[in-house]
Amino acid sequence: MADENEQAEGPSGTDAGTPGPEHEEEFKKRRRAAFRGAGRTLRGGYGTTLRERMAELAELAGTGGGAGTADAAGTGGASEAVYDLDDAVDAYGGGVVAALESRVAELLGFPAAAFFPTGTMAQQAALRCWAGRTGNPVVALHPLAHPEVHEEGALSAVSGLRPVHPTTEPRQPTAEEVRAFGEPFGTLMLELPLRDAGFVLPTFEELTDVVAAARERDAVVHFDGARLWESTTHFGRPLTEIAGLADSVYVSFYKSLQGLSGAALAGPEDVIAEARSWRHRYGGNLYQQFPAALSALAGLAHVLPRLPACVAQARVVASGIAEAFTAAPGVPWFRVHPEPPHTQEFRVWLPFEAETLTEAAVSQAEDTGTALFTAWSRDSGVPGVSTTEVSLDTRALEWTAQEVREAAAEFARRAADLSARR
Repeated sequence: MADENEQAEGPSGTDAGTPGPEHEEEFKKRRRAAFRGAGRTLRGGYGTTLRERMAELAELAGTGGGAGTADAAGTGGASEAVYDLDDAVDAYGGGVVAALESRVAELLGFPAAAFFPTGTMAQQAALRCWAGRTGNPVVALHPLAHPEVHEEGALSAVSGLRPVHPTTEPRQPTAEEVRAFGEPFGTLMLELPLRDAGFVLPTFEELTDVVAAARERDAVVHFDGARLWESTTHFGRPLTEIAGLADSVYVSFYKSLQGLSGAALAGPEDVIAEARSWRHRYGGNLYQQFPAALSALAGLAHVLPRLPACVAQARVVASGIAEAFTAAPGVPWFRVHPEPPHTQEFRVWLPFEAETLTEAAVSQAEDTGTALFTAWSRDSGVPGVSTTEVSLDTRALEWTAQEVREAAAEFARRAADLSARR
């Protein structure tokens, strides 16, 4: 579970709270052991071993015949194969990879889709294709979007594109901001949801207006939909209608769908054909990709239908945390954002050091077997304030609102006690 391990390391773009460099590795081992051993968590996958991941893939592909490892990961197990396992393995695409591409195109309502080993590569290819068609290498996107925060300037360094920012506010851009932006751009890229702003989404009407504003400027629209799968509840629309607003869409398989790795780019046939060429040039045309493709098909079959329930439960969890922190005498203030959550992921801020909050989370897991939070990180913008990402899978559906409040109250007590002693 790549994304679960990512969550355990703390929110992106911040420094994870640890006792210090000399004890960092030791503390990481302790933290992973605590979360792995906890009987009650909001999601699974902490400290997963190679053996467990291999067994889970076999289970999800439909060869295990039971619930076992798949249930432990929060996916629920599979009784039918998601693909004919007697088919030949893929070779530079085809087979199971082609089946996955066809399924993604169908789900998103596009004529074609291409599998990529990473989302970074998929979006590089998409944005290069659109720059060639529009004749404009300028890409309008949010400064908190993935290419700006997590890709080391790849859009400019690798693809010769120039990013610009219609807004710097920690939210999606508005139609007015897109219309009023001071220079031409060829492509508007929207990350849905915008993770580093708190997994925030616009309303469907706002999204429609933003897209229309871009088209008024003769720009194309690309969606960074790494977590688009879980946006249907907030938008109140099916995936095809949401994705249909854009000219192309990238989706991830290893985040909310809990796959091994990989991504897909969906769009018009000519764009996808050119994107395949760029995939080859970037070194992404791998010889065999069947493990990632099988896990992605399993995620689409068994995890995707459960995401709306996880989104609904995230609102229960967020409310329970807020109620407990409001009543906790040791918590001077807090922030849950967005409230209610737009997806099954949201952020929490507290005015304590990250080391204190992470220690409170670890000790709670060790002592009580309950892990409500994982790692906390310093908010780089505010000294003495820390933040964490709360992310749910179907394990969270077992929690009642009262259990969330009790766990949050216990966490707050531990955090306040630790802070007072430091």
